[in-house]
Amino acid sequence: MAGAKIGNPAVVGLAGFGGTTLLLNIHNIGLCEVGPVVWMGLIFGGAMQMIAGFQEQKTGNNFGYSAFCSYGAFWISLALIWIGQHYGIFPCGGIEVGYFLVTWTIYTFIMWIGSWRTNGMLALTFTLLLLGFIFLDLAHFTAAADMWTKVAGYDLILCALCAWYVMAHIIFNDEYGRDVLPVGKPWAKGSN
Repeated sequence: MAGAKIGNPAVVGLAGFGGTTLLLNIHNIGLCEVGPVVWMGLIFGGAMQMIAGFQEQKTGNNFGYSAFCSYGAFWISLALIWIGQHYGIFPCGGIEVGYFLVTWTIYTFIMWIGSWRTNGMLALTFTLLLLGFIFLDLAHFTAAADMWTKVAGYDLILCALCAWYVMAHIIFNDEYGRDVLPVGKPWAKGSN
């Protein structure tokens, strides 16, 4: 049917990203064990974000396509690292996980610059995400691991809540037909 309304896959991707990031960082500040994070990372943060990313591809949104597929893969990879660690399959020490995180820091830096062209709240979300990865890198490569992990935890809890704010903005805008939760202007101007 031509012209039929389709759902915005970002609401699912942002929900999965925000929810899993929130739960992981509740763990990082010491309030829960890692078990629920593993399962949520595989399904909500991993599979659901990847599905949203593939749907973003169909809409022509390269930013959403890259972000949701990639961070979905991040969550699946992280969950598998923890499962492998638990069962002694390809065990990884702190340095190896640190390099895994550095890779994601570099990717996030690229996406952070891209986020400047979206809206202010999404750019803030990516700013907090980039800082969180930097703090986690420091946790894996310095002697102050516990401190940096907790700093990352609080930063990434804010990041998760910002992602859910953007998700709520999209849902409320659609349901109420007006901008109930403003997200602000893009941080950078472009030529298109």
